[in-house]
Amino acid sequence: MNKQDIKKKYNKEKKLLLKYNHHYFNLDSPLVPDSTYDQIKSGLIKLEKEFPYLKAKKSIQDQIGAPVTKKFKKIKHSKPMLSLSNTFNTDGMEDFISKISNYLNIENKNYDFSSELKIDGISASLTYEDGILIKGLSRGDGIIGEDILENLKTINQIPRKIADINLPKLLEIRGEVYLGKKDFKKLKKNFANPRNAAGGSLRQKDPKETEKIPLKFFAYGFGIINPMIYKTQSEFISKLKEWGFNVNPYNILVNGIHEIEKHHKYIESLRSSLDYDIDGIVFKINDLSLQKRLGNTSNSPRWATAYKFSSEKAISVIKDIVIQVGRTGAITPVAKIEPVTVGGVVVSNATLHNEDEINRKDVRVGDTIIVQRAGDVIPQVVSVKLDKRKKNSKKFIFPNKCLCGSKIQKEFNLSTKKEDAVRRCTKGYDCSFIAKERLKHIVSKEAFNIDGLGKKVIDQFWKLRFIKNPSDIFELDFNKIKKLEGWGDLSVKNLKLAIEQAKNISLNRFIYSIGIRHIGQENAKILASFFKSIDQFSNILRKSNRDEILKNLNDLDGIGETQILSLKNFFNKNKNVEITEKLIKKLNIQDFREINIKGKLSNTNVMFTGGFEKISRSEAKTLTENLGGKVLGSVSKKLNILVVGNSKPTKKKIEKAKEMKIKIYSENEWYEFLNI
Repeated sequence: MNKQDIKKKYNKEKKLLLKYNHHYFNLDSPLVPDSTYDQIKSGLIKLEKEFPYLKAKKSIQDQIGAPVTKKFKKIKHSKPMLSLSNTFNTDGMEDFISKISNYLNIENKNYDFSSELKIDGISASLTYEDGILIKGLSRGDGIIGEDILENLKTINQIPRKIADINLPKLLEIRGEVYLGKKDFKKLKKNFANPRNAAGGSLRQKDPKETEKIPLKFFAYGFGIINPMIYKTQSEFISKLKEWGFNVNPYNILVNGIHEIEKHHKYIESLRSSLDYDIDGIVFKINDLSLQKRLGNTSNSPRWATAYKFSSEKAISVIKDIVIQVGRTGAITPVAKIEPVTVGGVVVSNATLHNEDEINRKDVRVGDTIIVQRAGDVIPQVVSVKLDKRKKNSKKFIFPNKCLCGSKIQKEFNLSTKKEDAVRRCTKGYDCSFIAKERLKHIVSKEAFNIDGLGKKVIDQFWKLRFIKNPSDIFELDFNKIKKLEGWGDLSVKNLKLAIEQAKNISLNRFIYSIGIRHIGQENAKILASFFKSIDQFSNILRKSNRDEILKNLNDLDGIGETQILSLKNFFNKNKNVEITEKLIKKLNIQDFREINIKGKLSNTNVMFTGGFEKISRSEAKTLTENLGGKVLGSVSKKLNILVVGNSKPTKKKIEKAKEMKIKIYSENEWYEFLNI
């Protein structure tokens, strides 16, 4: 399955998920079973990890619940209710543990984990002040929740007052509201499944209506606690029991991968007998001091993951293998299969990833295959049933040309020092298939965020030649659009407004929207912080300035050879420069505004070389940024401090820093300077 196919399927499923979010969270009218929803979401997240270029789209990990409606008062969470990363097998769990060890720079991997069943319910947050319940919020979008306090008060398992002389003054408890399977049987005429029943009941405007539903609550964690007096997750769980909260009886402490696997298999064997739906087990580092050190990514904690249960498979037959082209030119093969139901979803396409995968599995048209959907939103071909293969079957020959007719090639990966597995078309905007996919990217939520101009509309407008280049979006003839079937005055008015609003865009979102390979949201922010304004960024469009600018980008931590080469290749194409310049003229691009954190390292540029003994480089970078500092990637006149680790530091960097009279700290001196 080529890159375009993967991207096409990804975008289709993502749009579907957002639609399900809206109907489920905001309209109380679920469109699909819960199992289908969860498989789509977990699959999107896994797919983003497998194909990093998809992160040039809005990451599904940022989709936590759905934006809140006007039905309830909006309240910002005191601490974001983040989503969890997912893993699906032993290898994934071992990788999760290894990442923890690498970040903490600890060789021992036998951590204590608090294991908690992942209840398939509705997340809620309860805030107690001096032991009195004063606030109750839904998850909402993770940042802002809905005020559902009165509805939560109808649940018997939620205490309105906690009696404990040692209780922190401010205590936020998080948990899951659910409806038992037995209770659901009495209500199933009104709801699709237990989770939908719980969600619909919690979002009743009248608490008396909520009170009619026998909702239950499992407490499992915390948000803000002031003062923090607990040392472990398990200690806090014990306190929850003492305070009268319902805590899942299968929550236990485990140590190491062997105990994790044993517990996971045991709970999976009990799954069908439980009175509530679960889809996995959440494993959390038990030591709260380690949780604090590990911190969070932009969308999930580093110290926890959801270990999902086994995948669902089905058997089908390949009718055809087609090629799709992605935004970055990736050629992806897709198997067109006989429709089959996998995990509650009817599947008619399955990814084959790339040429190497087809050859390794020897997949052919006419083959009987096993299709898997383990959280993979795009179903994948697991294997071929060779005993079912027809004698006249022919080996699939991967094409050597793009759908546009130009040659395709494998690029050399600077990180792996190997050729990429994916073949690509390198014509850029001169390839109509790439050009159309780039348009779909540019209107996406994390780019221009033009509501009403989705994938199908882009396809329609492309076919009608309304849009061929990004700048055409801002020159649309709305009188022509009004004449199209399905377009009324209101929808045209809304589209016009959305496009007008999109003209005002931040520099980092603009850089991201251009769709340069290897430049995702985080790299776009780094570049925006370097260029500061669109005028400065525009200098890279001029060939005379380009080499010098690209050379200076070496100073940026997070921008490496791969990104610099990608920028060079993109802007060396005159067509890309021409299209970018036209787009800039249509927009009001705002200067990048960096959030200045006041701390000991405010206005200080720091660089690290060599490995550290106490912490990892990743943790050192996070620590520096949390203290207001900025981490650079090379020694230059901008650098204020070079921190030298004890393990294999680069001598040239140290010598250059000495020549430039830059302050140099050893690892221990660095800790003393920061008082840690």
